[in-house]
Amino acid sequence: MNKLTFIFFLLIALIQYPLWLSDGGFKNVLEKNKQIKDQQKINSALKKENDALTAEVNDLKKGTKAIEERARRELGMIKKDEVFFQIINKKK
Repeated sequence: MNKLTFIFFLLIALIQYPLWLSDGGFKNVLEKNKQIKDQQKINSALKKENDALTAEVNDLKKGTKAIEERARRELGMIKKDEVFFQIINKKK
């Protein structure tokens, strides 16, 4: 009876080995799930960035306000007959 129990235990252990330790086993599945979640976070952040850039491109194509804002902010341009004031804070 003792030998039979040992044989059954050994067979069960051999059957369980691929499930837990092989390349397609449980450990590998958990690692892949973590990689998928990490990649989904990265993709989500990149999608938000792409959506913002797409909205900006569409705004630049269709409207003049965005172009005017960029010209003012990045190039320091002002309109005709407009007065520009620059306030400089002195550091103490």
